[in-house]
Amino acid sequence: MRQDPAPLTRRLRVRDVRGHTVLQFRGEIDLAAADEIAPLLDRATARPGARVVLDLSGIAFLDASGLRLLTRARNRVLDGGGELHLVCSHALTLRVLRITGLARLLPPRATLDEVVGGPGPS
Repeated sequence: MRQDPAPLTRRLRVRDVRGHTVLQFRGEIDLAAADEIAPLLDRATARPGARVVLDLSGIAFLDASGLRLLTRARNRVLDGGGELHLVCSHALTLRVLRITGLARLLPPRATLDEVVGGPGPS
């Protein structure tokens, strides 16, 4: 398994796992975080045929700005003929995803392993 150096911000880590670009979110995804995350998210979702995983397992809070980021990423990846997966097991975040209908558009998986197969890196 090859891992490229990861751009690292306080709220986002980007890495390659088994041919997928994994964006691992951390902390709170609110308006301030969205400004920091958007350029990295746009870079990861711009490539035609991109295989992207949005890993929300490390977040504690997600507001409307975060939901807009997820929707934007989904649209960009699908427009480019790629695939986008969501990893989330936090009960409150899952509830927000269900209430807003985003869970239907981006069905959440419980672990990164479910998306990329096999044990993922720690």
